[in-house]
Amino acid sequence: MLIVGSIVIRVEDLDDQIAFWTRALDYVVREPRGDDFALLSPRAGSGPNLSLDAVPSERVLPPRIHLDLYAEDWRADIERLLGLGAARVEWSRMPPDADYVIMEDPEGNRFCVIDAAEWPGWARVGARE
Repeated sequence: MLIVGSIVIRVEDLDDQIAFWTRALDYVVREPRGDDFALLSPRAGSGPNLSLDAVPSERVLPPRIHLDLYAEDWRADIERLLGLGAARVEWSRMPPDADYVIMEDPEGNRFCVIDAAEWPGWARVGARE
């Protein structure tokens, strides 16, 4: 059986991206950390690792893959992420009753924040114990 062990994001500034993602997800850096690669793991509970790989890559929009982050307190988490340096992404096709918002980290890597209240049973999918 296979499981998702780590999701890899290409980054330009490894230190800045470590600072953003560890605070955004309450993850910690797994040591030893390399000069061009860092593995972030959940501080508590379970869930996939997030790997940050400092390798130049071309940004493609829309991205072929992105993270969906489930939020218990959707509006508060959106505001918290904005305070950490994330930005909202406007999309002309966003439904008026959307249960998600599109965001990007300080380097433009996109992710969605999903209102978990709209997804019964979400806690069984990788939530912390």
